[in-house]
Amino acid sequence: MTVPVSPVRVLLCDDDPLVRSGLRLILAAAPDIDVVAEAGSGEEAVELSLAHYPDVVLMDLRMPGIGGIEATRRLRALARPPRVLVLTTFDVDEVPVRALVAGADGFLLKTASEQIAGAIRAVASGAGAFSPETSRRLTAHIRAGGAPRQAEARRLVAELSPREREVVRLVGDGRSNPEIARALFIGEATVKTHLAAAQVKLGVTGRTQVAVLAERAGLLPP
Repeated sequence: MTVPVSPVRVLLCDDDPLVRSGLRLILAAAPDIDVVAEAGSGEEAVELSLAHYPDVVLMDLRMPGIGGIEATRRLRALARPPRVLVLTTFDVDEVPVRALVAGADGFLLKTASEQIAGAIRAVASGAGAFSPETSRRLTAHIRAGGAPRQAEARRLVAELSPREREVVRLVGDGRSNPEIARALFIGEATVKTHLAAAQVKLGVTGRTQVAVLAERAGLLPP
């Protein structure tokens, strides 16, 4: 008998009710995605996450109050942190980097409406989700020295256990948690445990920061 897969639980966070309504309409066509709550501010997103335990929060950045970046930081600090997919019209070079430093798992522009459902699925599975333009900007940031330098990255990676290092390497290779579990013949929960421990030792939050550090430390093939 096939075990039914639970839908991805999503919380929408945007101060514009029309935007939230539009997102609901887009996601209504995806039977595997369930919008469980809507927030009009970053503060409300944190409160509703504690009540509804979403898998993914679709986060705007420009909002009254604490704003999307600080809200992302607070969400990632929860005991059961949701994944955060930033969805915004705020398109300047430093914004994707600031959002990722806060702990976001992906970054899309609101104009990329056809990509939203797929990005939610990717983020919920443990992968990242970035538009081509965002990826270009992140690459430029890394090349400009926005990530730990090679010597520092190697020193940090040396503090990891062999298994944690393998998990970090595979995250850097773009693998999702289920893919890492299959590659290492371990459970997905064990992957999450190793990744969480590695993030603490490396002093980073979010898969993208882990991947950047893995590249700087020379864990990835040239």
